[in-house]
Amino acid sequence: MTILSIVLLISGFVLLVLGGEALVRGAASLGKTVGLSSLIIGLTIVAFATSAPELAVSVGAALTGSPGLAVGNVVGSNIANILFVMGLTAVFGALLVKVQLIKADIPIMIGFSVLAFLLAFNGGFSLLDGVLLLSLLLVYLVGTIWYARRRKTQGDDPQLGVEGILDQGAGRLASSLRATRLRATTVDIILISIGVIMLVIGAQFLVSSATTIAAALGVSDLIIGLTVVAVGTSLPELATSVIAAVRGERDMAVGNLVGSNIFNVGAVLGLTSIVSPTGIDVDPAAVNFDLPVMVAVALVLLPLAFTGQSIGRWEGFVLAGMYLAYVTYLVLAAADHDALGPFSAAMFWFVVPVTALWVLTLAAYELGLHMRKRSDPEPSSAPPP
Repeated sequence: MTILSIVLLISGFVLLVLGGEALVRGAASLGKTVGLSSLIIGLTIVAFATSAPELAVSVGAALTGSPGLAVGNVVGSNIANILFVMGLTAVFGALLVKVQLIKADIPIMIGFSVLAFLLAFNGGFSLLDGVLLLSLLLVYLVGTIWYARRRKTQGDDPQLGVEGILDQGAGRLASSLRATRLRATTVDIILISIGVIMLVIGAQFLVSSATTIAAALGVSDLIIGLTVVAVGTSLPELATSVIAAVRGERDMAVGNLVGSNIFNVGAVLGLTSIVSPTGIDVDPAAVNFDLPVMVAVALVLLPLAFTGQSIGRWEGFVLAGMYLAYVTYLVLAAADHDALGPFSAAMFWFVVPVTALWVLTLAAYELGLHMRKRSDPEPSSAPPP
């Protein structure tokens, strides 16, 4: 490991963040210019744009013969999005799901996570697996756009506050250049092009430096992908969600992360499996531990799908603490540390049961409240006799 590798790693992160920011703003603004609703932009364009770093890194890793980095990046990013990003976002402001479409997207995200886990059982993702994942993603996109447009024609057009994200920072400078539709479209295309270029270069820097560092430290590229690269490629989601939460757009914060996880599995794993000459091999360690963790983490959001309950600040700290415990386990396992045994026992016998009990209790409590509200008769507005 050399100074150059560290410099390339940091440079790759910076280019991914800046490229993701430019792509989010350009793509979301272009969608707004052509007449897409805030809901569609938030659930599709913004979610896909924030997943672009994962796509660039995973495709680059697969083409350069680092399949562990490609899989670890997707799995690690999905875990980081829910535990780390959503946890920190909740710390800045409680998260609450009110838009019905996002509630439907949470079970879809869980379904994509389960499907990825099942497909990985045969040792990897083949060309057909990639086609299946990408096809299901296209079905999801068509269904999302159709349902959102149907609601709009019925006079119900829920918003996700995309305008609030676009009006901040560089968005104000760019908005001054959008006096006409043609100029606005030109600015958006330039932003998208700059974002894509930054993402491609940043991904190349990140993949090459991460592989070099992994070899120097004696750990697998899977571990590097699950930790360092996963957190780095999740920075656009973190920035977008925190800004949304601070501005009070709590639906967009959740929708961005859920949509990003769906795109990570459908688009990133799907396209990477298709373009890779021999598919993507999956390390048995990922099948036995990391992919099940990804599914379990997705299930943490299940109560939100049924109840729309909030994730408070203290729960955000819990989610972030769970991510810290997950990363600690990966580091101890990679180093084969003596503390791995006791730590694994504590995770298995305490953290996992407590987490499951927490999710089930919250779901049961909120469902009970929901059922009681529906069964109670509406109070009469007439005065008593």
